[in-house]
Amino acid sequence: MTSRGTIFLGLMSGTSADGIDAVAARIDETGVATLGHVHRPYPATLRERVLSLMTVGADEIERAGAVSVALGHAYADAIETLIAEAQLDRPTIAAVGVHGQTIRHRPERGFTLQLNQPALVAERTGLTVVADFRSRDVAAGGQGAPLVPAFHAAIFTGPEPRAVVNVGGMANVTLLPPAGAAEPVIGFDTGPGNCLLDLWYEAHTGRPFDAGGAWAASGRVIGPLLDRMLADPYFGAPPPKSTGREVFDRAWLDRCLVDCGLQTTAPPEDVQATLLALTARSVLVATGDRPLYVCGGGVANEALMAALGPRAQSTAVLGVDPQQVEALAFAWLAERCLSGKPGNLPAVTGAAGPRVLGAVYPA
Repeated sequence: MTSRGTIFLGLMSGTSADGIDAVAARIDETGVATLGHVHRPYPATLRERVLSLMTVGADEIERAGAVSVALGHAYADAIETLIAEAQLDRPTIAAVGVHGQTIRHRPERGFTLQLNQPALVAERTGLTVVADFRSRDVAAGGQGAPLVPAFHAAIFTGPEPRAVVNVGGMANVTLLPPAGAAEPVIGFDTGPGNCLLDLWYEAHTGRPFDAGGAWAASGRVIGPLLDRMLADPYFGAPPPKSTGREVFDRAWLDRCLVDCGLQTTAPPEDVQATLLALTARSVLVATGDRPLYVCGGGVANEALMAALGPRAQSTAVLGVDPQQVEALAFAWLAERCLSGKPGNLPAVTGAAGPRVLGAVYPA
């Protein structure tokens, strides 16, 4: 029998805007144990509405409000499915951490915005909801991202230096020192993960993603284009740093193509191969010679995993399904919030100090 109040749910919908990962976990003094996981893809119409709000300049309040309500219902549906499939007793669930859907990330301007309706989720599910994890870190002068390195440190630290790489819409790395070492954990966004790959592939095929990276693997890397992409100031900037679609979007890609005189002449599959090389190169530069443990949607991209080389393995070898890591992190952050414990790492985000992250919506 599970003890009351030790089960936390975590929901994550990332920059790729492909759907919701929901994870149930028992979190107590012995550690974190996964109890169940469901993935619910966004309906096509909801995904289109989310992506339209990620386009800089599309700031209509009415549209954002309508999408946030639709997301709230989608999150509640995911929670109910998870409870049913994992056969959880509702009274044992302490809280659910709901990240929300990022549509703007502007820490340099003092804000980050994740669409969500946590009050609606609490009302529909009858559960305590913890949401709005990023804004307190931003208010303390931090990037508000990435937040997962603290969780990575809690569950993935080992006897040797390690790098945990999450490849979602954006890619981020956590550089873990060996257990017991005095060095700080370092983490930051390396740049685009899947977002430009998905965007380019969908524009040329009508399908949402390049399954297994097969189309990229059929192309050849365009050296001058890759060099132009890597010349973007973001890649040379020191951490703390985070980024999003506000920087790496279709307009950014088009500028790179124009600068190289390739806007009408580059074979599309070669551009795809170059975008994959951009993701791999930026990760490899950031992680040095450490073993790489990869999570997120990028694990399913065989061409990307091959480009990351023999050092790259799925986090499954460490006992955590790569598709569950981020959602688990927000279950863990919800527990930290209710316990009054800091959830950020100031050395990662650049915040003025440790902060308790999240706003609580009681059941």
